[in-house]
Amino acid sequence: MELDFEEGICEIDEQISELKKLQCLKGVKYSSKIKELEKEKLRQLKKVYSNLTAWQIVQVARHPKRPKFQDYLENIIADFRELHGDRYFGDDKSITTGTGTIGRNKIMIIGQNKGRTTNADRKIKVLEDELKECKHAGRRKEIEYEKRRLFEEEIRVKGGYANPEGYRKALLKMKFAEKYKLPVVTFIDTKGASAGIEAEERGQASAIAQNLKNMSDLKTPIITIVIGEGGSGGALGIGVADKFAMLEYSYYSVITPEACAAILWRNKKYAKEAAEALKLTSKDLYNLKLIDYIIPKPLGSAYRNHRETFSNVKSYIEKTINNLKKITLDELLKTRYEKLMNIGKISKI
Repeated sequence: MELDFEEGICEIDEQISELKKLQCLKGVKYSSKIKELEKEKLRQLKKVYSNLTAWQIVQVARHPKRPKFQDYLENIIADFRELHGDRYFGDDKSITTGTGTIGRNKIMIIGQNKGRTTNADRKIKVLEDELKECKHAGRRKEIEYEKRRLFEEEIRVKGGYANPEGYRKALLKMKFAEKYKLPVVTFIDTKGASAGIEAEERGQASAIAQNLKNMSDLKTPIITIVIGEGGSGGALGIGVADKFAMLEYSYYSVITPEACAAILWRNKKYAKEAAEALKLTSKDLYNLKLIDYIIPKPLGSAYRNHRETFSNVKSYIEKTINNLKKITLDELLKTRYEKLMNIGKISKI
């Protein structure tokens, strides 16, 4: 995916790639020209990323090559052991939970996973093959229904739209962490919670509200990081924390810019204006004292340099856990309560 404001940078990338191919095929050295192009690319990246608009930051936050929660699990967490289910309905694949180690700290990890449902493609293929051979009308209807369900599940999980069982699963694992004195680290990456009829029937609003209430007085340190998109109640459901951080080019908002534009202007084409008005960037939110820290990203954002992004996130988590561990539980809960009560307050001039 090419971002429109990176057009010139992408052209340089193509030139560098082409020269490297020619170098291999013809054995001619183009190292001096490649170095020259690399310098120009760096110059343009600095120029572009020093002055991104809110809407451009939203686009960067949604880039398909950006690291997903699963990538962070694989690169910064050791000995991860996934924990499943909510003991009520099922195991929501759009929220992953489990224990793991970061540095010397054993932690509970909870993250919104914009991945894929397990073996969904294979299951759909099996159903399609069966449908070709099946002549029984009743069975054909069953197959069509199951195919549609799998497609919808794939779309929901890929978008990070969690069902109530996802939030209940997260809360259950937080209570587990509280019992065994494990710090909780949550990773936010969603446009919002699932808004389907089935999610509402199973108590979506209640599940998110229960998480807000229980996280506010959970007797263990909580760290939250927005790694991409942080949308609405879907983000809030795992976003009550002692320390709340955002990657530099991520966003956190009560609503997506497109949805906001559709409501206020009745037209999604005003998404750029909505993004500016929502004050959804990490810098805006830090200045408003709604977040505690901005995790710096590599030049050109996370999707251009995964390794440095993982390193920055890991360092932040280790440092913050060690700092929170020095605070007594009573002081931790008191500080968390005061922080929550002060959200939205305007200081007197």
